[in-house]
Amino acid sequence: MEPGSRWLVLVIKLPAEPSRHRVAVWRELRKAGALSLGQGVWAVPDVPVFAAGVDRAVALTEQAGGQAVSLNAAGRSTEDAARFQAMFTAARSADWAEFLADCGKFEQELAKEIRIAKFTLAELEEEEQSLERLRRWHRDLTARDVFGAPEAAEAGRRLKQCAAACEDYAERVFAALHQTPESDR
Repeated sequence: MEPGSRWLVLVIKLPAEPSRHRVAVWRELRKAGALSLGQGVWAVPDVPVFAAGVDRAVALTEQAGGQAVSLNAAGRSTEDAARFQAMFTAARSADWAEFLADCGKFEQELAKEIRIAKFTLAELEEEEQSLERLRRWHRDLTARDVFGAPEAAEAGRRLKQCAAACEDYAERVFAALHQTPESDR
């Protein structure tokens, strides 16, 4: 059976209060890349990359006194399967768009630090942490993007640009730290 033709559908029922349980399950399913189909109904392609996130969501549901039912599903027709795959890919495209926007913010932040000549180790460490967050996010999105959203290639290019910009900033920081003041010459 080809990827995308089998789906895992979760039906989640949680007590209305306290709302923190619903929020925790919602966050876990969003983090896992699940597609919301309606109130308490979620779906993911039935492939191993989604198993751990689904298991965590089910565990959180049960810990909160709720119920989770997992169903294996497939489209009744190739058109249904294609529509479902398109919905899932559209959700990944939205994730990639958010990632690309954050790459832009990262690049703007580095440009600002260069413009104001803020070349400190503390700032460099902060920027390197931001780059590492982008790398982790890219890895997570890549793993979930099982159908290959069109924005994925651009995201890979932008991540490389961010890494190069951070490397340039690091070189500027080290050059500034090792610069000999005029009065010491």
